[in-house]
Amino acid sequence: MCGIVAYIGSKEAYPILVKGLRRLEYRGYDSAGVALTHNHQINLYKCKGKVSDLELFVADKDIRGQIGIGHTRWATHGSPSDVNAHPHYSMSEDLVIIHNGIIENYATLKEGLTQRGYVFKSETDTEVLAHLIEDVQKKENVDLHNAVRLALSEVIGAYAIVVMSKKEPQRLIAAKKGSPMVIGIGENEYYIASDATPIVEHTRNVVYLDEEEVALLEPGKELRIVTIGNHEITPYIQQLQLELELLEKGGYDHFMLKEINEQPRSIRDSLRGRMDPDTGRVSMAGIIDFEKKFLSARRIIIIGCGTSWHAGLVGEYLIEEFARIPVEVEYASEFRYRNPILFEDDIVLAISQSGETADTLAAIQLAKQKGATIFGICNVVGSSIARATDAGAYTHAGPEIGVASTKAFTAQVSVLALIALSLGHKNGRLSEVQYRKALFELHRIPDLVAEVLQAEHAIQELAALFKDASNFLYLGRGVNFPVALEGALKLKEISYIHAEGYPAAEMKHGPIALIDEEMPVVVIANRNTSYDKIVSNIQEVKARGGKVIAIVTKGDKEVTRLADYVIQIPEVEELLSPLITVVPLQLLSYHIAVMRGCNVDQPRNLAKSVTVE
Repeated sequence: MCGIVAYIGSKEAYPILVKGLRRLEYRGYDSAGVALTHNHQINLYKCKGKVSDLELFVADKDIRGQIGIGHTRWATHGSPSDVNAHPHYSMSEDLVIIHNGIIENYATLKEGLTQRGYVFKSETDTEVLAHLIEDVQKKENVDLHNAVRLALSEVIGAYAIVVMSKKEPQRLIAAKKGSPMVIGIGENEYYIASDATPIVEHTRNVVYLDEEEVALLEPGKELRIVTIGNHEITPYIQQLQLELELLEKGGYDHFMLKEINEQPRSIRDSLRGRMDPDTGRVSMAGIIDFEKKFLSARRIIIIGCGTSWHAGLVGEYLIEEFARIPVEVEYASEFRYRNPILFEDDIVLAISQSGETADTLAAIQLAKQKGATIFGICNVVGSSIARATDAGAYTHAGPEIGVASTKAFTAQVSVLALIALSLGHKNGRLSEVQYRKALFELHRIPDLVAEVLQAEHAIQELAALFKDASNFLYLGRGVNFPVALEGALKLKEISYIHAEGYPAAEMKHGPIALIDEEMPVVVIANRNTSYDKIVSNIQEVKARGGKVIAIVTKGDKEVTRLADYVIQIPEVEELLSPLITVVPLQLLSYHIAVMRGCNVDQPRNLAKSVTVE
């Protein structure tokens, strides 16, 4: 969840670090810091707040040096503060460390180090690592690379770390387990980061560290990687496909608004090359390679967190309807702890935008141990989930910088729709006519989303009316029930308004007690098989004085007559409608949050990639 950036080479490190930290701000953080090596000294600067606060803090400080590390912290152990911010010194101040992740046995390690005379200044588990590495280096009389390796053999938990030392000023040591880390290879220089965003403008050549690998980086020398067990690893160099312009706002006020408006393109890119409605071809390499397993699967278990879980719920409707294969959808965070019953003929389908979600990764490992086949859907090439799964599909949504996921959701649903159609066609559950019609409708989706985006001004006016509401209720039926959940999630995470999503039929089983003149109720009421039932639900809300905001199909008269406000969407195939109905809810949340003065791209307490439990 935190952000790491480091540099070693012949350039001044500070400008690279600060720009890299700005690239990583989307991950969510509460403090920032840098450490720079110059003339065998380490200058360390850190403070609570934003990267801009750090820049003000160092304005009159010595920021020289060609080797440096930088960090943005999202508090886990210890509150946000100057002291708890990274980097952290070892007790002698010979070593400095930055760290993402959680050290689970930090208390035991800390107790032992305290007994040996080490004094702790912060509340963090990270400072324990700094002291531990120094302690190992003294006891074993080894260099920094081996000290880090040996120290990490005593550590239980997740980490991505970078360490530098006064005594070995031409070296950086990086290591990872359960938290992402990528190394960029330049000309006699190296870059390190939590993801590729701070690296792409400097080099396209990268190495993704694997679990329990420790890297030694020295300018002008080959990258050296060993495992914690001291086995030499040959670095596998990959080419970044990330485009730099996608990391900029491109004239939009916020990344979230940019990403909402990118959805026609991101959906099209997620479908491109994988389907041809004219020939009826659907071709996905991951599905082809594991076709027999999919078609003979006892069931498909979809796991994810947050928005990815909502996409999985839509996927359940799609796969069960089109392919008639039983589907269960689980929160990855619950799945990993409840000793689930898994069979060798189960397919576990893991969904994650970042490909680094800690709970989803842990659930994948559990499913692997039980012999299930793992299929991944993620957005980041080279991510941990992409490497941990047996097969998978990238969504091709492009970088998503806004913490509140928008285009990732529709890209995930698009890929799930392709999977469902492919399986339904191959197992004969879909007739040729049904299959071709669904492909044609899916092909139209990017244009329909573009049409919905034209209603932004009307949605903005609606947002102005409800920006001061304290609570919202979102209702949907069938395949649009997950959209109600997603709409409520978007509102609560960026505007801080309490919102709940419910199946419309469940309203009478509790939530109806909340409805009064102050309660806005958003109802997804497009034309579908449950339309008459939705009309009844709206009448129940109106009878109790609730204010109804309805998402309706163009030309609708009945709901338009009943509702207080309507947002029109084009007519669309029912099972594919979540790709359309979610868009006005994204825009509504965005404009309400902006009008409330909220930090839309970096909402409080949230991080883009949840890489710790």
